[in-house]
Amino acid sequence: MKLSHSRSGGLAARWPLYLTLIRWDRPAGWLLLLWPTLSALWLAARGFPGVHLLAVFTLGTILMRSAGCCINDVADREFDRHVKRTAQRPITSGQISVREALAVGAVLTLLAFALVLTTNQATILWSFPALLVTLIYPYTKRFFAMPQAVLGIAFSMGIPMAYAAVQSRVPPEVWWMLLANACWVLAYDTVYAMVDRDDDLKIGMRTSAITLGRWDVAAITGFYLLHVAIWWALFWRHAGLGTQPLFTWRHFVWGATLLAVLAQTVWHLNLIRTRKRDACFKAFTMNHWMGVTAFVAAVALA
Repeated sequence: MKLSHSRSGGLAARWPLYLTLIRWDRPAGWLLLLWPTLSALWLAARGFPGVHLLAVFTLGTILMRSAGCCINDVADREFDRHVKRTAQRPITSGQISVREALAVGAVLTLLAFALVLTTNQATILWSFPALLVTLIYPYTKRFFAMPQAVLGIAFSMGIPMAYAAVQSRVPPEVWWMLLANACWVLAYDTVYAMVDRDDDLKIGMRTSAITLGRWDVAAITGFYLLHVAIWWALFWRHAGLGTQPLFTWRHFVWGATLLAVLAQTVWHLNLIRTRKRDACFKAFTMNHWMGVTAFVAAVALA
């Protein structure tokens, strides 16, 4: 039975529901956003970017991912009731109303924008397309065969914003970073979509897992490899490793992190090859460690 929309008990009583709404108990989502953003921040600053920018982008990432969960669940509330994994989400189950969820999302977005206002004009301007693609993404599942590509753009907007905050401009290499990160999002979110593929087919939801069909694992492999190839080529170029004597500590870090991320790629592909729900979900939740590996490389080679 659907629960009442009663607001009795006040904010304190509803706080656990809000935390569930923004997936506070599932940090994988905001970690997947955070690591590439921080990597870009370190590369843009060629080292530690300062406490202010570190705080702005860390808190801003968490706030915007949380706001995105509110928007996504409002958009998908009728679909979610038919999917085993999402049927008990607060909006779908009636514990939180659409209006209340949108209010929570609006507050989180305004808090994130307040943080952006402490940076510079270039970063503020970049925040508007970042918000726009966040609003658009949930609705692309209705008509676009690869909505994960749109999510890839949304989850990459912290990269140009990081460069804008540090350098007041977005240099050409940022577009390569965007492409690399979008490939990574396509990989891990297709893995995520594989968890719900059977349910999504029944309700007419469009996902990359459905579009790719039996080529899903092959495509994910390609997305992962493109992500790794572009990022580690950028790390090599940024650190000027081609102009230095071989076997410096920087070469060691570059090679060690490359091997680590490739090992993780093989592990994830081994998990998803059977296409079982639990294995695919585990592979998705572990993806943020690939982001950690890239961040370690960025900090060491910045």
